[in-house]
Amino acid sequence: MSTRPDYGRAFSLMRAASGDLWRDYTRHGFVEGMKDGTLPKEAFLHYLRQDYVFLVHFSRAWALAVVKGESHEEMMTAAATVNALVGEEMKLHIGICADLGISEDALFATPERPENLAYTRFVLEAGFSGDFLSLLAALAPCVMGYGEIGARLSTEATSEIYRDWINTYSGEEYQGSCKAVGDLLDKALVRRLGEDYDTLPVWQKLCETFTMATRLEVGFWQMGLTP
Repeated sequence: MSTRPDYGRAFSLMRAASGDLWRDYTRHGFVEGMKDGTLPKEAFLHYLRQDYVFLVHFSRAWALAVVKGESHEEMMTAAATVNALVGEEMKLHIGICADLGISEDALFATPERPENLAYTRFVLEAGFSGDFLSLLAALAPCVMGYGEIGARLSTEATSEIYRDWINTYSGEEYQGSCKAVGDLLDKALVRRLGEDYDTLPVWQKLCETFTMATRLEVGFWQMGLTP
């Protein structure tokens, strides 16, 4: 049985608060299809195109975290995450799609599915109308969820078909980003709310934001199965 990576106390508490939705997300049929190679190539390619569009908006949301940061460390971590998204994750999508004959321009022009739009606008709204903590709560499920999935599939995958994707999210660089974001979340909560942040009413609202983002992640995988 695989052991989950440690991305910090706050993330662990939020994940527990999301209940069965977290399993629905991290062990969705789409994910399990990548694990055993049964996921149809056309579904994976459709997902990659939509995920590229998602990452464009997700990067902008992390840029808002730079704006809302209250310390040099917070701003540095947020800026490094933007760089990882634009420089690594989006590059993965561009490379795989290029191998299949889809240009970067065509990828950028991919029409956004309603499920994708719902998720990206939820995250951006958390950044525009909420504070730094609300934004982090909306961003965390994607960052750490993919880290968990990548780490698990790196040891459980029985097929090599989607190994490039698995290696990206299980790799040292991405796992380091997950730990950095987990540490950012822990410190931001203590900085603003104190050590007992999980006993305050605002904590419930943050967990609700995290859970909604997790629900939208489930919908994103489901969208991937319906090209």
